[in-house]
Amino acid sequence: MEFSDHIKTANVEDVVLRQPLHPPSRGTLCITGHHLLFSDREEGSSRQVLLLLRNIDAIEKSVENLLGYSGFLSKAAHSDRMPGSSGTITIKCKDLRVLQLDIPGMEQCLNIAHSIETLSCLDNVSEMYPFFYRPTDLSLQEQWGLSDPEKHYSQIKELHKRWRLSSVNKNYSVCPSYPPAVIVPNCISDETLKIVAKFRQGGRFPVLCYYHRKNGMVIMRSSQPLMGANRKRCKEDELLLQAVIEDSDKGFIIDTRSSQQVQQARMTGGGFESKSCYKFWKRLHRQMERGKALQESLIKLVEACGDESHNVDRWLSKLENSKWLSHVQTALSTAGLLAECVERDGHSALVHGYEGTDCTLLVCTLAQLIMDPSCRTLEGFLALLDREWLQAGHPFQQRCAHSAFSHARLQQESPIFLLLLDCVWQLWRQFPLALGFSEALLLRLANEVYASDYGTFLCNNDQERCALGVKDRTHCLFRALLRPAKRDYYSNPLYEPTELAIWPSVHPQSLQLWRGYFLRWTQQARHLEMVQEEIRSMVIEWVRVTQR
Repeated sequence: MEFSDHIKTANVEDVVLRQPLHPPSRGTLCITGHHLLFSDREEGSSRQVLLLLRNIDAIEKSVENLLGYSGFLSKAAHSDRMPGSSGTITIKCKDLRVLQLDIPGMEQCLNIAHSIETLSCLDNVSEMYPFFYRPTDLSLQEQWGLSDPEKHYSQIKELHKRWRLSSVNKNYSVCPSYPPAVIVPNCISDETLKIVAKFRQGGRFPVLCYYHRKNGMVIMRSSQPLMGANRKRCKEDELLLQAVIEDSDKGFIIDTRSSQQVQQARMTGGGFESKSCYKFWKRLHRQMERGKALQESLIKLVEACGDESHNVDRWLSKLENSKWLSHVQTALSTAGLLAECVERDGHSALVHGYEGTDCTLLVCTLAQLIMDPSCRTLEGFLALLDREWLQAGHPFQQRCAHSAFSHARLQQESPIFLLLLDCVWQLWRQFPLALGFSEALLLRLANEVYASDYGTFLCNNDQERCALGVKDRTHCLFRALLRPAKRDYYSNPLYEPTELAIWPSVHPQSLQLWRGYFLRWTQQARHLEMVQEEIRSMVIEWVRVTQR
């Protein structure tokens, strides 16, 4: 079916747009296969608003007839159209904006609403806008991405003595969510890896994600072992983990589930690494919420931020009930624990929860930011995201199908990547000189992960991207952000590299609501943003003058 088949009314005149931080404006509304375009027709104005339909999380329709009756549309309303009636569409976006369109004519309103509802929810990845986006300053011939296991391995010469690059997954046959190449201990054969993969959920056997140059310790990540109620063993899995710590006295397993959750998982086929089989590994449990609980937390937080009652007690109560900052605290403290095991205690660590595609990636990413200065530059951070989220198989399409406003029943949505960005912002705020990128980068990523012109966050893993030709037929966001025209804007002008680890404070008093994201469509936040931009400009100018 063509896009045009979903568009009964392509454009409407005399539409009134109401949006945050701007006065109402009257103009022409156009709808295409991927965008809503509003053009201001008021005298002396040339303002346009272009909204990617994929950015729309939910819409609400209401109508008003000549008698002054207004109400939300039901199916019966379709047969009750009155000449002279008008309609209002409220558009709630995944970037937390709320827009309102006042459209003359009920039928036109219904047609526009139907088109928005249909086109904003298309599931066919190859029909999404990144496959049609062709900016003049970018070429599809450019290299895709910033990092992969091969490049990561080649950059760390110290790895080569004890570790190797395995192509056991070259056809995605061992683990569909892993990249074709992975880093594993030298003494473990590909045949052994295939056996271990069958013992780990989804085939996600333990692989190296980080090598700590200061002491040679590593961070591994995987999914849970499938020991089940019968406490099944896998000697090959035990051998692999023993090879990781070699002659060391012990290693740590950071399990992102509680002890009770682990026992429940065992009764349904999952499980944990038992002390009797993994004698040199110590298991530490740190329960982290994910999935539905995390999605509901976001919904409650956004609802609290949109409360216009101006009641302080009500605001504080809603903020607390959302538990969002508690999730931030848990993520940072778990990452801090992992970094302590490696940096301070001098032991290697394995991280996993259930599938190993959500909280595991969150904790490993934050720990690397804490310990590794190379991950704190603009390019280093984007390469880290490429390696730890895209290459490692975070299911972006499932997790980011909806944001906080959707009326659809929750399925596999979870704002785990948004939680990561919030945690990174907390680090950025506590260590304003230690990170080489700006808050603007985090805000841009928070937008792009839900709706983007680029193909970077499409699909659920590397296998799907390759099958659909994402890397050949769309542009890479990370590459675009590093172009000279963008690099300065997303860089931190106050950045001063340090080799030291940056240990975040997780005391409640140290954590703050990320106002730049959750409150950015308020007038107060806009004033703060203008002041910050002015300070940024002054700092950049000062740096230029002092470097002459």
